[in-house]
Amino acid sequence: MIETLSNIWKPAIEIAILWFCFYVILLFVKQTRGFQVLNGIIILALVFLITQQLGLETINWVLRKLFAISVIGMLVIFQPELRRALAGIGENRFFGFFIKEIEVLNEIIKSCTILSKKKIGALIAFERDTKLGTYIESGIHIDSKVTSELINTIFMPNTPLHDGGVVISGNRIIAAGCLFPLTQNPRVSKTLGTRHRAALGLSEESDAIVVVVSEETGGVSVAVKGRLTRDLDAETLAKVLRNLFEPKLKSRTKTQDEKLALE
Repeated sequence: MIETLSNIWKPAIEIAILWFCFYVILLFVKQTRGFQVLNGIIILALVFLITQQLGLETINWVLRKLFAISVIGMLVIFQPELRRALAGIGENRFFGFFIKEIEVLNEIIKSCTILSKKKIGALIAFERDTKLGTYIESGIHIDSKVTSELINTIFMPNTPLHDGGVVISGNRIIAAGCLFPLTQNPRVSKTLGTRHRAALGLSEESDAIVVVVSEETGGVSVAVKGRLTRDLDAETLAKVLRNLFEPKLKSRTKTQDEKLALE
């Protein structure tokens, strides 16, 4: 009996570990420019199998030679991504699978505090489970580390990206100058400007967390699931964002945490 269980749980653990590794690799590759290369390799592999079944020896021989040098080719093509991934293993929690929330949020809070004092408008969206690809495509691709200096520069008045929104995914600024949908909620106050309406609109269309700095008053607001919490000081903003991003306790649901964070 024990031997039978041993024969079952060992392969099960190996399969689970391999599945997790492949899943993480696919998630990583999907976010890099090498994703299209991977698609090409998969197509070549399918062609190889088809030509093998059809007995097309010449084409099959060429493909075998290509696969023989593909390992070196992959290392060259993915060199920047591999370097960043290996660096992330040492820096990020859970082998870089989760974002470094505190570090990123500290930069956002620092930036919003500075922008608020200077009354410079800003619109910053955090991508979560719902992908914001459509809105990212409407802006300018950046793919940079989140720093308060960069965010302040983006939203500086009279710059090309000033009026759009910034999208942050993980611990990277993915794009700036993005266009977000305006809320269609008729109950929204008529005094709200375009930035606040765009923040509400995006939070209604997705699970994104959107931070807004008012150009008129310098007030900082947070929009989540169509709800807007306004006039947050630096301390309250930090509390709200950290409550929204911290790992959820097993005894509380995600929705309950977001309600508590915005109260």
